[in-house]
Amino acid sequence: MSTRTVWVGYAMVLVAATLFGLNAGISRVPLRSGTQTDTFTSVRITSALVVLVLIAAVVERSALRLPPLRRVPLLVGLGLVGIVGLQWTYNVAINRLPLGIALLLEYLGPVLVVLWVRFVRRRPVHARMWPALALTLVGLAVVSQVWQGLAFDGLGVAMALAAAACFATYFLLGEHPSGSPLHTIVWAFAIGAVAMNVVEPVWRADALGTQASLLGRLDDLSVPAWAAMAWVVVLGTVAPFFLLLLALRILPATIVSVTAMLEPVMATLVGWAWFRESLSAWQLLGMAAVLTGIVLAQTARVEETEPSLPPPQ
Repeated sequence: MSTRTVWVGYAMVLVAATLFGLNAGISRVPLRSGTQTDTFTSVRITSALVVLVLIAAVVERSALRLPPLRRVPLLVGLGLVGIVGLQWTYNVAINRLPLGIALLLEYLGPVLVVLWVRFVRRRPVHARMWPALALTLVGLAVVSQVWQGLAFDGLGVAMALAAAACFATYFLLGEHPSGSPLHTIVWAFAIGAVAMNVVEPVWRADALGTQASLLGRLDDLSVPAWAAMAWVVVLGTVAPFFLLLLALRILPATIVSVTAMLEPVMATLVGWAWFRESLSAWQLLGMAAVLTGIVLAQTARVEETEPSLPPPQ
């Protein structure tokens, strides 16, 4: 593989991480204009499914075939936990916490994966797992300022941690290589869309027909809420997902996942530049410790199994 191809792979991951980080801010526009979290999640998953089906119809029609019965439990787990659970908890978290903190807590998911591999699957991990865990815990304590009581919204923190658990579940289930990635994700999204429409049908999304403030430093500007939602679906979900999918064909999954750690950094920058969210020097240092710990943890598995799917943020 040429050096140029490798750099193209890195560029894809960087663009995907940037789009995901920016999407955390854009998602707030419809969420804070009257669209409830259930409705937002239902519209996002259902609309993303429509786009995925159109893409599959063009590039891989076999992805639209019914899955074999033996794969249905895996797809149900991915659809209900890895997609619906992750999206819903993530949406609550980014609406209640500073963007960088919400994404940082969600990215504890890979740490949970390695702990699961070590203590549940009883597989060995590199010794660097333990300093990685220590760095992560100390960094989180500094970020949340536990010595002053929890510095952030309690429900938001709980939802971000739940998102981390869903994120970990997504990776663990996504390691099963059976079937093409596009086939798996299309049917996982289909299951997620059906489940969310039972809870909150997309046709109840009346608030998306209103004008929505761009919030923060752009508070005096407004756009149709549906336009922000369209960005979330196309540029915040499908586009970065496929960039990661393409990158995984060029780079190892461990490299992709570590490089994608730029997403919380980007979200922090978006929060500062757009929403005037600021963190103290100690909290920024704590974030750096957590990021370092997560990167170390992501490379701590002795026997890496390449995940078949990139994360659907």
